[in-house]
This record gives sequence, C-alpha cells and structure tokens, in this order.
Amino acid sequence: MITPIIPPGIAMILCGSLANVSIGKLFISGIGVGILLCVGEMLCVSIISHKRGYKPTRVKGEKLAGSEVARVIRSAILPMCLPIIIIGGVRLGIFTATEAGAVAVLYSVFLGLLYRELNLEKIIKGLKETVLSTAGIMLIIGAASALSWVLTKERIPQTLTELMLQISPNKYAFLLLMNIFLLLCGMFLEGNAIMIILVPLLFPIAMEYGINEIQILMVIIFNVSIGCMTPPMGTLMFVVCNETGCKLKEFIKECAPFFIVLICELLMLTFIPVFTTGLVTLFG
Repeated sequence: MITPIIPPGIAMILCGSLANVSIGKLFISGIGVGILLCVGEMLCVSIISHKRGYKPTRVKGEKLAGSEVARVIRSAILPMCLPIIIIGGVRLGIFTATEAGAVAVLYSVFLGLLYRELNLEKIIKGLKETVLSTAGIMLIIGAASALSWVLTKERIPQTLTELMLQISPNKYAFLLLMNIFLLLCGMFLEGNAIMIILVPLLFPIAMEYGINEIQILMVIIFNVSIGCMTPPMGTLMFVVCNETGCKLKEFIKECAPFFIVLICELLMLTFIPVFTTGLVTLFG
C-alpha cells in the first residue's frame, strides 16, 4: 500500500515520466505523503489495539539495554541509507530515475552479501522472479501505451478538457469527480495500467484548472494505491489473503477502519495542497 507512495516508488517514476514532471520533486513530495499515511494508519492501529485490549510484548516501563539499542541501530543504519542515496542522487543530478533503480539493486545486493543473508541460489531465484514480474508488467504497459497513443492521436485529452470546463469551472468539483472515478477504476483494473491510460487524460485537464502538477500526480498515485486493496479485484487484497490464509470476508471487515482513514487522508491531499507541495516548496 505504502510502497508506491514513498520514494523511490515506481508509481512516481511512471507518473513523472508520463506527465514530464520532475521525478525528484515527486520523491520529495512522497516523503510528506508517506509520513501522513503512516501517522494515520498508526493512530488507527493504536485505537483498535486499545479497544480490543491488546497487550504490548514488552512490559510497560521496561527499558532497552544499551547494547540492544546499539545492535538495532547498527543493523538498520545501512538499509535506511538506501532511500537517502536514491533521493539525493536524483535531486543532485548524479543519476537519472532509471539509473537510480540500478543503483538500488546493486546497493541491496551489497547489503545482502554484507549481512550474509544472500547467496548465489537466492540471487538466481530473485532474478527469475524479477524476469517473470517484469514480463507481466511490460505486457500491461505495452497494451496500455498503445491505447494511450490512440487516445492522444484522436485528441481525446483536449476534448475531455473542454468538456470538463464546460460542465464545471470549479477545480474542486473536478478533483472530487476524479477521485471517485479513480477509486472505481482501482476496484477492477491494475494500477500501472490505470496510470498509463489516465495520466495523459487527467493531467492536461488538471493543468487547465490551475492545479499544482505535483499535487495532481500524488493524488492519482494515492488513489491507485487504495485501489490495490479494494474489492472486488484488488491485487494486494488477494495476495495478502493467499499468503496468510485469511478469508476475503474477514480481510474486508478488518480493513474497514483503515479504508476510512485512507479516504480521509485522500481528501486531505486533494483539498489541502500543502500536504503534497509543502516539502517540495521548502526544499526548492
């Protein structure tokens, strides 16, 4: 759910490429959006845990030993440098967003070997899974790109822009309708396909309404992220149920409070631009 939103999420690279928007700025915006998402979900978990009487595994008041704190920091410091390296490298122009993916892979392999959690067998298995995953994604991207090209050639984005401006000159009405439409699409379609098809259609309309380019793309990405967990065809929903053995009905029931939080956060991102543009403005 959170991986497309926090840098270096592939969704941000894809949307930035489609809309010709700075991927580095999207990465910075993703930090703020990711923090908002984490805080909202943690509050939801805390409230549910309190209501159900869940007990902490550590006794209240018990302090961590200094050696344990040092061990945790030592084991986490290098992996936590990965997003810093990627975001910093893209923002400073050291490498492109595409090259950042290669850097991330090399750094991850290095860490795996350093911590002795990676061997030749696991590397080969990872390469096989990557090939299969990439092939599936590329098939979707290929078909969606062809459709996107046809829509552009037929001037569908321009026609939709004129139509929307005639229907309502209010940008907030457009944003609300767009959210509803994207959430419905997310229930039935794969996220990458949604972005490839709809970003070229929705982005020009948003620009005519004077909506910030970073804001509109982050709202689209957030919508797609919600869609991957939404019945009846949410891909992440089926993956979680398959891996954990959880029944679909139980999953939907337990996720209901989190969906409410996600919708509230979506509305905040939609109607309060500072949540998506604040850090971008701050860091230039």
